[in-house]
Amino acid sequence: MPSPTPNAGIAPSRRDAMARALAAWVVLAAGRAAGAEPAWPSEVPLGPVRPFSWERLQREAAAAAGRPYVAPPAPPGDKVAAIDFDAFGRARYRAERTLWRGQGDHGVRFFPLATTAPTPVEIAVVQGGQARAVPYSPQLFDLPTGSPVAGLGPQAGFGGFRIMNADDRTDWAAFIGAAYFRAADPFNQYGLSARGLALNAGGPGAEEFPRFSAFWLEPGPGAAFTVYARLNSPSVAGAYRIVHRRGPGGLVQDIDAQVSFRQAVARPGVAPLTTMYWYGLGDRGAESDWRPQIHDSDGLAMWTGAGERIWRPLIDPPRVMLNAFRDRAPKGFGLMQRDRTFADYQDDGAFYDRRPSCWVEPVGDWGEGSVQLLEIPTGGETFDNVVAFWTPAAPVGPGDRLDLAWRLHWGAEEPIAPGVARVTATRTGRGGPPAGPFPPGRRKFVVDFAGEGLAGLDRSSGVGPVVSLSYGQPFGAVAYPVVGRPAWRLAFDAEVKPGAALDLRAFLRRGGQALTETWLYQAF
Repeated sequence: MPSPTPNAGIAPSRRDAMARALAAWVVLAAGRAAGAEPAWPSEVPLGPVRPFSWERLQREAAAAAGRPYVAPPAPPGDKVAAIDFDAFGRARYRAERTLWRGQGDHGVRFFPLATTAPTPVEIAVVQGGQARAVPYSPQLFDLPTGSPVAGLGPQAGFGGFRIMNADDRTDWAAFIGAAYFRAADPFNQYGLSARGLALNAGGPGAEEFPRFSAFWLEPGPGAAFTVYARLNSPSVAGAYRIVHRRGPGGLVQDIDAQVSFRQAVARPGVAPLTTMYWYGLGDRGAESDWRPQIHDSDGLAMWTGAGERIWRPLIDPPRVMLNAFRDRAPKGFGLMQRDRTFADYQDDGAFYDRRPSCWVEPVGDWGEGSVQLLEIPTGGETFDNVVAFWTPAAPVGPGDRLDLAWRLHWGAEEPIAPGVARVTATRTGRGGPPAGPFPPGRRKFVVDFAGEGLAGLDRSSGVGPVVSLSYGQPFGAVAYPVVGRPAWRLAFDAEVKPGAALDLRAFLRRGGQALTETWLYQAF
């Protein structure tokens, strides 16, 4: 089984702590001249001019898939291993060497290598169909005496990069480690991560982590910022184009991907999202932290090809669990953080109430396949333990190619409202009436809904619950408006057998019309 994925590929530690460490690089702000077009940056030396185009990158990636994989050169592992969380945070990129500094939110700074980004990536800048490499130099970093980054030597290479806000102090996007990237919009706070591709996440066999081995950065035209990337691993070679556009509601990334396969992959994961879930208000365990809940995301939202809106709360399972939700031509899915109330977290350092959500919008018809949800047991908030992705139904083998496009929406919620009432809370506890008796083996499930679909309805409106279980029958299912709140509550009991996963499905309806999202849950 795969081990938990390091948070965001930046360091095997809390990503919020890393974000705070990076945000501490305070420098003077500079404004971008209105309408100015990006030019070759002069802040660092650049390599010779070479031709570049998206079409050329795709051709090179397809050709590379026909050749055996060759592992890229990297500094000695023991030297890179010395660049731990603290050493990484103390290696500060020199603000005056920021590429495109002063050009609004297009400034770029580079990361050194680290324990979770041990292999150098090539980075170049693009303008007018030409590219020039950005050579690595330790002089680009302000390194304390004895820094292990300096010990890597002048040819070490970069670990990744980040794109700066106009304040020249904080960043809004970062690419580092394997094929990981993430965004801080709209809360100026990092949380979950996206990945270029997942290979065999959840088995069979060991998970393979393809990596972005080279980047080409192109600010503009206008407010856009485009990142081109080459993907490589023993099983695949690919080309990616990621166009960034920021707005008041968050960041939108338009992604085009061409992936060619060197060998068969049992479970390719398209548009993978990675997050952390430890516990929530409804499933606190005996070993929980003092904070009421700890998670970067609290649920998987899905919009099926048939139009059904689904909400599946995340869990910290007792064992590795992989669930597949079959679909055709999905309209979208995402890992969301719906609870935005600070009092529900009480964390004034990690600010889990400000973690962004990320919604995947397929572009074009993705055909048949499944949204897959991998959940890995965790005992804390250090590592990501949840992955969601799309897997096509058709198998892939040597010589096959996937050409897919999707749009990532980083924001507070789904870009298109469900049109029905949303799930706002999931709670569980012992079954039976409040004063007992409490039948052994029974659990109570309480789900709150609010929003469009239930507005203006009351107890006399004919709203009823629909509950189904993978085994057994629900006991005492009721639905009613919550006194003093614009919400409805569904409550029922179910028998949960020890060691056997119970799949639950429920929604509220009136006559033959669904009024709410479909709530899915897995209990143990």
